[in-house]
Amino acid sequence: MPDLAPILSKQDVTQRIERIAQAIQERFPGKDLALVGIYRRGVPLAERLYTLLKPHFPDLNIGRVDISLYRDDLKALEIIPKLIGSELSFDLDGKHVILCDEVLHTGRTARAALDELLEYGRPQKVELAVLVDREGRELPIAADYVGERVTIKPEERIAVRFVEVDGEDAVYVQQGGARR
Repeated sequence: MPDLAPILSKQDVTQRIERIAQAIQERFPGKDLALVGIYRRGVPLAERLYTLLKPHFPDLNIGRVDISLYRDDLKALEIIPKLIGSELSFDLDGKHVILCDEVLHTGRTARAALDELLEYGRPQKVELAVLVDREGRELPIAADYVGERVTIKPEERIAVRFVEVDGEDAVYVQQGGARR
């Protein structure tokens, strides 16, 4: 992606994540809060939010969900995703859970994450936090916490890069390309 100019720089990504953390802190009244990152790039978002929110929520929990077995497009994929496995080392029952993902587009990833999450218990409430929200919903899913809303062409896609996974923090618009 060296030829593409980012629509969000490293500083922009940091500011958007701080904004999401502030919104969670302002809106959440209780103590039974958990952040759950969706593999792959939802995990770094959840971890960064955890770092920002932990001083305000001492009992804050963090987990990760792998949606590989809950995808509705497994038969259509040329390469089957590697199963990483979910990590939820706390009781979900009665918790206020915030699912974290890098991009909300069709809503299918969030739907799959909800299916996986509910295998572990019955949260009191589940909300969604995303770094980037773009048009193109195929399911009635909306984010509760959004870093940046963007409008791009249907043939374009958003590529979020986190230093933990990709070696840099930035958000790009790419032409075409297969969805991962």
